Amino acid sequence: MDSDTAEAYVDAAAAALELRLDPEHRPGVLSHFKLAAAMAELVAAEGLHLDDDPAPVFVPIEPGERLLGADRKRTR
Repeated sequence: MDSDTAEAYVDAAAAALELRLDPEHRPGVLSHFKLAAAMAELVAAEGLHLDDDPAPVFVPIEPGERLLGADRKRTR
């Protein structure tokens, strides 16, 4: 996403949400928005296949932790 598009989107979203964006926060908001847009493009590029199923249960884990097998035992 180019800078002009990102700026226009952030301005429109802020206006729609009636959110005042302080000028000193604007560069950080734009930077994070462009980062999120880039991540979304990567995810969207993968696409879904007919045999892809959503996970039945979301189980949050801590960084460095892994779940093993169906019994969901945790290990580091």
